[in-house]
Amino acid sequence: MRYRFRPFRHFGLKVLAVVLAFLLWLVVAGEETVERSVRVPLELQQVPAGLDLVSEPPATVDVLVRGASDAVSRMSPGDLVAVLDLRTARSGRRFFPLTPEEVRAPFGVDVVEVVPNTVAIVFEKEGRKLVPIAPSVEGRPAPGYMIGQITSDPASVTVIGPDSVLDRLPAAMTEPVLVAGAKSRVQEAVTVGVADPHLRLQAPVTAKVTVNVIPAPAERTLLHVPVRIQHLGPGLEARALPPVVKVTVRGSETAVRALRADSIIVSVDASGLGAGRYTLTPRAAPQRDTGIVQIEPAEVQITIR
Repeated sequence: MRYRFRPFRHFGLKVLAVVLAFLLWLVVAGEETVERSVRVPLELQQVPAGLDLVSEPPATVDVLVRGASDAVSRMSPGDLVAVLDLRTARSGRRFFPLTPEEVRAPFGVDVVEVVPNTVAIVFEKEGRKLVPIAPSVEGRPAPGYMIGQITSDPASVTVIGPDSVLDRLPAAMTEPVLVAGAKSRVQEAVTVGVADPHLRLQAPVTAKVTVNVIPAPAERTLLHVPVRIQHLGPGLEARALPPVVKVTVRGSETAVRALRADSIIVSVDASGLGAGRYTLTPRAAPQRDTGIVQIEPAEVQITIR
């Protein structure tokens, strides 16, 4: 069948298409072209297996873009991203060019320049090391008590990272276990980690840490500690029998040796009591680094007049 050329077929549609194309050209041609400098994130892709980064590349780069003012003004922070392909990386210091072709940009926006245009990264062979877990303990036990043996289950963990960084790692650490005011064993499940950002655990690990809190080793009995009468009503007088007591303390050897009889405040509370004779229990104020083991006698006679 022979084709016949019909230039005026669908003539109206052809004219409309030409008019629309002309109007679009007028809009584009009349729009101002602008340049703008944008700071964009730098993404790393295709890192070879068995290699780790020792030096961190910049997190962002500066990109100069050019385009119609409307297209440039419509750009959002996620529209531009610089991508660095590391598939050719080897051990040592390597340089990677960063050209406009490595920047993803929206339609209608051209990338003119990237700063810096070269990125240096140091790579090392990836290694593994089994290191002990060193539990972190925070706070001080109750006066008269001290921290004894600390154990972790598991006791060690495998860490992955550059060989040179692994060589300097003595141990992995844990979240702190709180022992403030403790008088007995403290046990807690905590997360294990490493502080160096170049290192990571082979797998997430939670360790059960046990902190044994034991009585401090030194004890001492202080004689002739005076008994004080507190909160006595106005116009009243009182006396204690006996007027002094014996106080046994426990703590570190240095703290216990430094104590004197007047270092400890022993008192009875006479709040709301009128004239008469009462049997009260003496109490000792808390002492830093030492604990009160015993007060003798355990009760005193108070006469109020």
